[in-house]
Amino acid sequence: MPILLLIDDDREVLEINKKYLAGEGYTVHIADNPQEGIKAAKSISPDCILLDVMMPGTDGYKVCEQIRKFSYAPIIFLTGKSSEDDKITGLMAGADDYIVKPYSIRELKARIEVILRRNTYLKSVSSGNTLTFGHLTINKLEHKAYCNDTDLGLTNREYEVLLYLAAHHDHDVTYKELGTILFETYLESDRRSVMVNVSRLRKKMAQFSELESMIETVWSKGYKFITE
Repeated sequence: MPILLLIDDDREVLEINKKYLAGEGYTVHIADNPQEGIKAAKSISPDCILLDVMMPGTDGYKVCEQIRKFSYAPIIFLTGKSSEDDKITGLMAGADDYIVKPYSIRELKARIEVILRRNTYLKSVSSGNTLTFGHLTINKLEHKAYCNDTDLGLTNREYEVLLYLAAHHDHDVTYKELGTILFETYLESDRRSVMVNVSRLRKKMAQFSELESMIETVWSKGYKFITE
């Protein structure tokens, strides 16, 4: 039974979402302030976190950054901020999805299911527990990537991008392919979000000279993973 953690300063919203999601078969924990949310994320190891952006004291972006220091659990932002820049800020902070308020609670459930299905896919995307290309090792059990023995510190989305590119290194991967893996559906407007995730991944790989040229841009099409 998947474990959910809901972090929001609005107690009424927490209780409504908890009641509905618990009725759908999830184990639901709630926290009504950022500090308690971070503590809960450490103690219960949730399968997915729903995180409000606008909270007093510490906003959701900062909470997300704190959680990402010890957890790779998928994080879905719930927010009234709807601009493209706000969404990009959320992705850069380490979120996996972004839902604008007001939202349908059925849509919220569907987004959670997409996230959990994607994680199941990632665990079975190819045979074996690791993929190794020169100095790069991708450990599918840990959901981590290493240069030699050093952890790259990837977020879930960065890991998903790397794993998909590496598993399909024999051909060009389009923006649509990556977008469909990340969001399950793809619109042309999703291209920037795909590019942001690839850019973040490249920056982390570029810290290691052995990895900095492994992802090549295919002009107007997408990317290619270079194995040599």
